[in-house]
Amino acid sequence: RLVESGGGLVQPGGSLRLSCAASGFTFSAYFMSWVRQAPGKGLEWVSDINASGGVTTYADSVKGRFTISRDNAKNTLYLQMNSLKPEDTALYYCTTGALRGQGTQVTVSS
Repeated sequence: RLVESGGGLVQPGGSLRLSCAASGFTFSAYFMSWVRQAPGKGLEWVSDINASGGVTTYADSVKGRFTISRDNAKNTLYLQMNSLKPEDTALYYCTTGALRGQGTQVTVSS
């Protein structure tokens, strides 16, 4: 199971930190991702992190502003989002394979 949290309403230029609590599987063995879905649009890949946390990749749209990380001791995935823009408004999901959480809403608006 994956449970996201940490979303909310933030002004442009602000920051949020999303968390994803994992349970029911060996979290430390799995590659993890964040994806998002803006209103009326399809799923967009945001970022990946390998099982150890040593390798990360980002979509060009978030590179330099978002940081993915994980704490395998706590079975938790994170997404630090800085310099948020209105176009970052979306429902954010953590995912691995066919497993995906319920999402957490991020709204960037003044």
